[in-house]
Amino acid sequence: MNIGKKISREDFMEFFRNIDELNQLTPDDRIEIFKSILLGSSDITKELLDDLLINYSVDNLGVIEFYNDEKQ
Repeated sequence: MNIGKKISREDFMEFFRNIDELNQLTPDDRIEIFKSILLGSSDITKELLDDLLINYSVDNLGVIEFYNDEKQ
């Protein structure tokens, strides 16, 4: 890891949108990025998960939304 080198937001997004660059990532790389990119639990919504399942043609899973008013 090159700690001294920083990547700008623009460079990151350019990389992310370039299919040839993305194809250099391994499946494990992609999973690592996917699992760590969101800021927190408020980013994970039913709509996001539904879209994800649709985009990847996952038809054997579904998302049920429920609300828990109790604070833990």
